[in-house]
Amino acid sequence: MKMASIIRFLTTYKRIIVFLPVFALAALILIQPDEFGRIADLCLLAILVMLIASQFFWIRRILDIGERFLPGKPRRNFLAVVAGLVYLFFFIYNFGPLTSSFHILRTADTRLGSVLMEGAFWWWLVGSWAGFVLVIVFWTADRAKRSTAWLYRKARDAAAPHIAPLQPGAPIDPPSPDRRRFLQQTAIALSATPFVASAYGLLYGRLDLEVTRRRIVLSRLPKAFEGFRIAQLSDFHISPFMLAEEIRRCVTITNGLQPDLVVMTGDFVAWDPEADREVVQALSGLRAPYGVFGCLGNHETETETQESIIRLFAAQNVRILRQEHVPVQVRGEALNLIGVDDENGRLRGVKELMMPDTVNILLNHDPSNFDRAARLGIDLTLAGHTHGGQLSLEFLRRGLCLSRLETPYVSGWYEKSGSQLYVNRGIGTTGFPIRVGARPEITLIDLACKG
Repeated sequence: MKMASIIRFLTTYKRIIVFLPVFALAALILIQPDEFGRIADLCLLAILVMLIASQFFWIRRILDIGERFLPGKPRRNFLAVVAGLVYLFFFIYNFGPLTSSFHILRTADTRLGSVLMEGAFWWWLVGSWAGFVLVIVFWTADRAKRSTAWLYRKARDAAAPHIAPLQPGAPIDPPSPDRRRFLQQTAIALSATPFVASAYGLLYGRLDLEVTRRRIVLSRLPKAFEGFRIAQLSDFHISPFMLAEEIRRCVTITNGLQPDLVVMTGDFVAWDPEADREVVQALSGLRAPYGVFGCLGNHETETETQESIIRLFAAQNVRILRQEHVPVQVRGEALNLIGVDDENGRLRGVKELMMPDTVNILLNHDPSNFDRAARLGIDLTLAGHTHGGQLSLEFLRRGLCLSRLETPYVSGWYEKSGSQLYVNRGIGTTGFPIRVGARPEITLIDLACKG
């Protein structure tokens, strides 16, 4: 890919790229006026705009490559029609009314052909968007460098009038052939990297399970709970990309850790309400001396499977806590385990469930509620929901990711006002079946007394 091609595209479509966010922002204000102003919504809007622009960009690049093999305008037009029809087919298949509902929202289709079609589409969508973002960054850096060189020359000419100024139209910083070749190769590498990373995240990253061990010191922990181990699992999202066999493998690994207590922090299903029985059966093998407990996530609410999930788990001696608490007792001492639904965003009623003279551990799917939990005096909150961002850039800055922008608590351990939070990265995926830099996780928490 030549840098000149990138510049031509951005120059040609700059009005579209500027118009799209203005149009989308106006639509957002009309549709959800109460939500306007939230930073997360504006970030999601920017992602959507970049996604649309990226499709124009990459389809044009495909046509440029095809033109080398099919020279001539009529053949290029034919190639454009073919590329457009292929793209339209994939889009309609995954999001359009080929059935009574959207493909990604209908009953999970585990047939190999459907999985390959959906996987290929998400690979393209994520790779093309991330690649376009890198191209924009690279182009912006190049423009900034040229602008800086232009300003420097202007300042130098103003300070030294006797030096002949640049002639109109003369290049500011004519690149050498080696530099031009380096820039072209860099642009190609940058644009190809997200496609490679997306393929990695689709084929391997989403299944590359990690057991994270975390020691958490609690000042009010009874002595009897020194070394008490809690295994946390979250966000299973059973689907064609997270089969029951893989969930059972996680169960086997969890049992092998020999935890004292197992907790699950919601989102057992993805979009298929009929998958509730299968996911419960896959998790029925979890064992711990002090029991297996859980709370519900937003996907149970959206699929209206709350009651069925609770009933099915109860038959397996697993208790789902809904605005409830249960004391966990060891040698005459206790800690208080609280569970609330994800939809209980303000943690209503939690204060009444707390025990004042011991450690209170809260199971709540969404980590966005941590600030409220800290104000209430909850000692430890266990959450999920974020999947670690799924497309994580933790190597640049903690919490930086390309999705899950609704909370600053993306993954791992946090502390605030004496209250602690652990955000589990989850087992499955949602939205797109790709994980990069955010491995699926089973957490083993080792409780310790302060001092």
